[in-house]
Amino acid sequence: MKNINKTSILSALSKITLPNEGKSIVDSGAIKNIQIFGDEVELDIEIKNPTLQYKKRVENDCSKAIHDFLNNNNLKVKLNFTVKTPVQKNEIKGKEIPGVKNIIAVASGKGGVGKSTVTANLAVSLVDLGYKVGVVDADIYGPSMHIMFGLQAAKPGAIEVEGKTRLKPLENYGVKLVSIGFFTESKQAVVWRGPMASKALNQLLWDAYWGELDYLIVDLPPGTGDIHLSLVQSIPITGAVIVTTPQDIALADAKKGVNMFQMDSINVPVLGVIENMAYFTPSELPNNKYYIFGKDGGKALSEEMNVDFLGQIPLVQSVREASDAGRPAVLQGSTTVANYLSDVADNIVKSIKKRITNLAPTKAVELTNSRGCSTK
Repeated sequence: MKNINKTSILSALSKITLPNEGKSIVDSGAIKNIQIFGDEVELDIEIKNPTLQYKKRVENDCSKAIHDFLNNNNLKVKLNFTVKTPVQKNEIKGKEIPGVKNIIAVASGKGGVGKSTVTANLAVSLVDLGYKVGVVDADIYGPSMHIMFGLQAAKPGAIEVEGKTRLKPLENYGVKLVSIGFFTESKQAVVWRGPMASKALNQLLWDAYWGELDYLIVDLPPGTGDIHLSLVQSIPITGAVIVTTPQDIALADAKKGVNMFQMDSINVPVLGVIENMAYFTPSELPNNKYYIFGKDGGKALSEEMNVDFLGQIPLVQSVREASDAGRPAVLQGSTTVANYLSDVADNIVKSIKKRITNLAPTKAVELTNSRGCSTK
């Protein structure tokens, strides 16, 4: 049995390489401190990945290496983790849209999680808070925002701006809207390759005259593809919101959505995660909650990915009915679900304010709502 001291502990750990790291845990400088108390070894380790799975793997690898090297299975090995947050440059990509202060991308890993419904209600909630809001329905292959705003039979007009003819967004409930759904028949399938879809998105963004907006919300298609890449390359995204249900399959895809925006080549701040269809409460049993798709999955995802949790929205029939009727559910007044939707909007505004505060001063944007109140 070998002596237990810092030198022997370091020798044992020199055999360990952190996942995705080229150097050993010793050479990388991850070990910040070693303390030995009799038959207990305590390590302070700095890591870049905060997930529980990563921590567990490092803990198992270190414990096994120390036990094997010292030939002493009676030792107790305790690891204290600190997470090193990489310093990322706050990049502003693309050209700003004149008059638009902040752009929010609403995304989901998979379809059917209620992303567009959340987008419509978020937009109306922000208007109710006094902000000037616009929405781009960037779900080129399956547009639905024109239906949710009761504008499926309407066609946008044109407006002359500085000698150029621009698209004039339609407006309902105080929200300005453009959608590919305005230009296609209801039964017409949009069968376009990626470059055509990306070009259509750019036209919706740049050919429209938005005027002055506090928030432009972009409702993205499900998944991670050409539309998403075109968006982050062409305009400066203030932040992205991820919508998911608590179901494991939805969470797996939502995680990919978070990872996409956090890629070094994209580097768009993720404002947080919204958990939709969190539970079902029947009207005849108002105190009961039935977790049809699982419980607290969105909250767990936000903790795992180290992003804000923006709130839960229950599965309520009236939300679906309101969307089909072209009148977002948040307009129902002081109902339980309307309050949940309003709370989500409040949390997004807070997350954006935090994001703006963390930018370099030259990049900071002062938000002013239509009531004249500064939110900076």
